[in-house]
Amino acid sequence: MTTSHNLERFHQIDFNKIIDHPNILIAANFWDTDRFQAARICYKFMRAIDDMIDNYKAENKEISVSERKWFENQVKEWLQAVKTGNHDDDPLKKDLITTIDTFRIPHWTLEDFAKAMLYDIDHDGFETIDTFINYSQGASVAPSSIFVHLCGISRSNGTYNDPVFDVREAAKPCALFSYLVHIIRDFQKDQFDNLSYFADSTIIKYGLTRELLSDFAHGTPIPQAFRDMIREYVALAEKYRIQTLEVIDKISPFLEAKYQLSLNIIYNLYDMVYKRIDVDHGQFTSKELNPDAEEVKERVLQTILDFENAQKNNISIPI
Repeated sequence: MTTSHNLERFHQIDFNKIIDHPNILIAANFWDTDRFQAARICYKFMRAIDDMIDNYKAENKEISVSERKWFENQVKEWLQAVKTGNHDDDPLKKDLITTIDTFRIPHWTLEDFAKAMLYDIDHDGFETIDTFINYSQGASVAPSSIFVHLCGISRSNGTYNDPVFDVREAAKPCALFSYLVHIIRDFQKDQFDNLSYFADSTIIKYGLTRELLSDFAHGTPIPQAFRDMIREYVALAEKYRIQTLEVIDKISPFLEAKYQLSLNIIYNLYDMVYKRIDVDHGQFTSKELNPDAEEVKERVLQTILDFENAQKNNISIPI
């Protein structure tokens, strides 16, 4: 893909209309159209399920037994449709099933995602960091694996072939890096929506409570104990950030340039937020941690220019 083609795609993106920073879809804009549409369909399904549960939790602190059962049935019906190919004339289900079949998307990605959604229905938060990491296998690694899978497939004789590398292992570091950054970035928003992503054992470890976290989100001065807790999460994110760079370097030789570029874009967009986290002095507000549309646009443009320059001069990509 030439520089002019990348820039042409870039200028077609209306960054002012992008809501909630869907970095995966920003990065996928540089793919072939059919794979981009495949990503949109998969993430539309995942977003619909995730929002259905999170929006209810935001408005209701408790879910009754009957309501839990209804949510569980909704998730299981979607999963059953994927397994059987029976879409019941539902347009989104039909598009999802066709996409999964055409692009050979592994069923385990949807199954792992469904497990995470079922966890959301039955639990309010996470007992330990390990519990959160396990949950992330479905909530973050599964969607990221679809992205990496679509990057890595190859086309021959009119059909797609599976990637030559382990998709789950390749997706895991970036998924966990981005998710840890995500929960710090959205700390205030999540607290306003009655959602808690920080482990209870870690909250207790630093002498805090969920009620105090809510107070901090609503403007109570941030104490050192909270900063120390965030520092622990940042250190964990740093571990996965380094692993992400190693994975990108490892799998890039197996990808076409446009898909290499997309990995660089999604990494850089989360790294931009990561670098905004000021453990010692920050207030951890949504305004402080969320880049605006112009900042996102500038970061994507710089990533394209750096990538094209590296390709042209056969040097390492500066990420």
